[in-house]
Amino acid sequence: MGLANLVPGISGGTMLLAVGIYPRFIEAVAETTRLRLRLRPLLLLTVVAASGGLAILLLAGVLRDLVVHQRWIMYSAFIGLTLGGAPLVRRLAQPSGRAFWPGAAGGFVAMAALALLQSGPAAGGTAGSGPFLLAVAGAAGAAAMILPGLSGGYLLLVLGQYVPILGAVDRLLDGLRTLDGGALVEAGTVLLPVLVGIAVGATVISNAVRSALKRYRETTLGVLLGLLLGAVVGLWPFQAPVAPATGDLSPGEVVAAEALVASEAEDYRFARFRPTASQVASAFGISVAGFLVTWAVSRLGAADAAARARPRH
Repeated sequence: MGLANLVPGISGGTMLLAVGIYPRFIEAVAETTRLRLRLRPLLLLTVVAASGGLAILLLAGVLRDLVVHQRWIMYSAFIGLTLGGAPLVRRLAQPSGRAFWPGAAGGFVAMAALALLQSGPAAGGTAGSGPFLLAVAGAAGAAAMILPGLSGGYLLLVLGQYVPILGAVDRLLDGLRTLDGGALVEAGTVLLPVLVGIAVGATVISNAVRSALKRYRETTLGVLLGLLLGAVVGLWPFQAPVAPATGDLSPGEVVAAEALVASEAEDYRFARFRPTASQVASAFGISVAGFLVTWAVSRLGAADAAARARPRH
């Protein structure tokens, strides 16, 4: 689940569903946030949180660098990984009635609008990272842990917080390795609001999802499918960082030569480029491979659930 939350397109909730512990996880989160503390739910949450946190800590820097420097390859994979979750959500909604499709349409419009609103100069790079927006990003990550088919990494991406948060996690790891207090403080100023958002989001969303799935199952799953399909709107792969030149205006200021030397690729604006035929073919192949990965994981979970549901003799 930790790896899934790092990768835009894969849902942490899907991973929990795939290994067969999703219902117990939802119930454990809901019980714990209502202060109904029991040993087995607490043990489940501890194991999932510890292993997921370790994956995030160790792999955040690698994925951040890949997204910054290999944008079109990674986004092509993210498109496939995202769409691969659609059959899972559609299958969960079976049998579906008339309430499913309006929910799907609403979810698609909402996610597509969010992606388009974030498609300005900072799209795919970094937006402002104030405490409030970081807390919102943390709540989005909590949503992805709970909602199958919804990718926390993607939501961080469209909110412009993906690179800043992964960079902060990487600085935290470096600070722990070198016992650098400055790096730890710098990482903490970014990660503390994120953790607050995760705590609040998990509390609100776990209880809301449990209630919504009981009362409005078809509409809720329709919204999830719409969010999933709308996510690809913001994942146009053929973008590349453009380094500023001396004299360029950057938020109203002239970029000096000294600033250019100190600037990093993650701070550059991203511009679309015209792909070659081989890049288009490669992007398509990578997307198909990503789709098959997520689809295969979801099928594994379905097969496991079916095996457990068979009567034993």
